[in-house]
Amino acid sequence: MDLRQITEGYSVTPQIEPEDVKTLADMGVKTLICNRPDAENPPPLQAAAIQAEAEAHGIAFVFNPFQGNTMTQDHVEEQADAIAGSDGPVVAYCASGNRSTVAWAFGAAGRVPVDQIIKTATSYGYPFDQLRPALEAAAARNAG
Repeated sequence: MDLRQITEGYSVTPQIEPEDVKTLADMGVKTLICNRPDAENPPPLQAAAIQAEAEAHGIAFVFNPFQGNTMTQDHVEEQADAIAGSDGPVVAYCASGNRSTVAWAFGAAGRVPVDQIIKTATSYGYPFDQLRPALEAAAARNAG
């Protein structure tokens, strides 16, 4: 598992395996968000398998799947609500961590400066420069 800490309480990672959930529980993670559609994974890595492990370890599980070109404002809001509603650290996963970072970024824009969002994402290998106009629009929308 390759955790990338985006904020103090929010990390992303590429696809996890069921046995990774115990490690997350031991680390104090309270909420696990899956941003990866089941169609991208074999059954042992699909959301139901990860959710069962999460619940067995006392971790809340949120299934918020999308592909990059299908992300909607509903996905952004569900991600933001899951993060805000968690009583402790949150980990989100997808294929590489990029989608989970994008969903966070659009929800955080307006509270976190766009330059900081881009810098943080880029530091983990997610180049967000091309998202600047959309993030600035999201910041204006979220602030209003």
